[in-house]
Amino acid sequence: MRGDGDGWVVADTGARFWGRYGAAGLLLRAPLPNGQPAVLLQHRAWWSHQGGTWALPGGARDSHESAEEAALREAAEEAGIDPGAATVRSSVVTKRIDGQARWTYTTVIADAAELLPTAANQESTELRWVPEEKIEGMRLHPGFKSSWPLLRVVETLPGAPNGFTGAGTVELESGRFAWQLP
Repeated sequence: MRGDGDGWVVADTGARFWGRYGAAGLLLRAPLPNGQPAVLLQHRAWWSHQGGTWALPGGARDSHESAEEAALREAAEEAGIDPGAATVRSSVVTKRIDGQARWTYTTVIADAAELLPTAANQESTELRWVPEEKIEGMRLHPGFKSSWPLLRVVETLPGAPNGFTGAGTVELESGRFAWQLP
């Protein structure tokens, strides 16, 4: 089903960006058996923009959606993720186009209590839970590759002093994340 956000925005430079109202993607983390974080990645179908690369499930925002709503909807459509199984921790604008055409890409950071089952749609050739330390070695979508250093976990915290139990993402300061062990 096509939303009203489907379409290209053309920047002053001539570069094209998908999503008439911007775009959003879901960086969903879940604990591996050893407690360390894994991220759900989508291997993009060959026919899609930057096809053949690995990225986050995501896409165009509709006019009535927040970035969080769009990211959760796209993860449900592209990866079969139940929005109720994800706990949103933060949102970070990881790409901004100013000028006559304004556009943003927002990465929504969320956690799941466990590695969730996935179901790919036609936009994916594969979905995979990837340990964070292995992501940089993959053929990444250029936009995700440029934002990954900002989004990755920079340290691991022992215990659960931040008000939640289990493993999860903690925002140390704006755009700087840690992984909290149970």
